[in-house]
Amino acid sequence: MRLFWCFVFLLVPILAVLSCIYAEDYGLWFPGEAETLLGKQIDDLFYLINIIVTVTFIGTNVGLCYAIWRASRNQEDGVKAWYTHGVHSLEVIWSIVPACILMFISLFQLDVWMQFRVRSNYPEQAKKAPVAEVTARQFEWRIRYPAPGKVLQIQPQPDDIYTVNDLHVPVNQPVMIQLRAQDVQHSFFVPDLRVKQDAIPGQVIPIWFNVLHNGEYPLTCAELCGWGHYKMRGQVVAEPVEDFQAYLKKLQAEQNFDGVSKPETPELAQSGEE
Repeated sequence: MRLFWCFVFLLVPILAVLSCIYAEDYGLWFPGEAETLLGKQIDDLFYLINIIVTVTFIGTNVGLCYAIWRASRNQEDGVKAWYTHGVHSLEVIWSIVPACILMFISLFQLDVWMQFRVRSNYPEQAKKAPVAEVTARQFEWRIRYPAPGKVLQIQPQPDDIYTVNDLHVPVNQPVMIQLRAQDVQHSFFVPDLRVKQDAIPGQVIPIWFNVLHNGEYPLTCAELCGWGHYKMRGQVVAEPVEDFQAYLKKLQAEQNFDGVSKPETPELAQSGEE
């Protein structure tokens, strides 16, 4: 039996490592490359932790295999087992080593944590002009933009622009949004950007990120918020600054169009003729 159990404890880490190597081929790894600078640093932290855990896991199973081999061999040879309360030096080692590893991880991730969580470390460009306010509600993302040429205020303004589930941001520059919750706790989660933040009723929580490439990135709620949680989906659209400004002007024209006066955009003119 000792050969069987030694084989099991050696096979488990081998299979675990192989499954990690081929996990990406089956869509079980990270959801593609991070599309933000901060997201790339977060990925690096995950890879570091995975390496540490893998080495620890393999070492533990090798130790178990060795202990089973030695213990079963002594029993078969008729040698009585030697019981002891433990080896003090070993207990010190397996207490200090994990503590040092955890301390290293906690200190190593402080830079990324401060960039994402400490407001004084947010880019000044993003803090001065938040792009939008996103209010999570059952079951949609209500988005409020300032009028073109103006700065977003904490309190809604008469000329603010509104839309639902479609957050547009300029690409390749730091942007900040103000996150709110209208009813229950939600969670603003954009996997491709590695952005995840709970939205809590009564609080205004700033989030900043820097999208590296143009594209549409799925936005979802990562907090069970009620029966319609499954359909609380939207998108984050990253586009050049010129396209972003044009989008705001288009939204403003649509919002101000009364269906009677002369339309300000070709799209509104066509809808009016119909």
